Amino acid sequence: MYPAKFEVPAELRELAEKAVDQSEKVFEMFFAAASKSVAAVPTPASDLSTKSLAFIEQSMKATFDHARKMAHANNPQEAMQIQMEFLRNQMTAAGSQWTQIAQTMTAATKEAADKKPGG
Repeated sequence: MYPAKFEVPAELRELAEKAVDQSEKVFEMFFAAASKSVAAVPTPASDLSTKSLAFIEQSMKATFDHARKMAHANNPQEAMQIQMEFLRNQMTAAGSQWTQIAQTMTAATKEAADKKPGG
């Protein structure tokens, strides 16, 4: 049904890798600035903000890795397998992240209630 191998020119694969590398560098600079901003202004939600940034960083790293793998797929079946694995991993990570966010929010709410006068 499909050819056994994609005939993607090496130049195109190299260009794709360079684009991913450049995008990743831009994200790293943005992420560093965002992390500094969160750390500079402590708030009751700082823990949640820090966790959220960590989750975003984890997700973006997985996305960049995924893009690199896709650039080297040799056929549609391999590309589909890479895509399915990526989606499965992202869904698992999202579930874990939501659980951690809910725990952090619950702890922050409890802490705020405990600090209220008469609480």
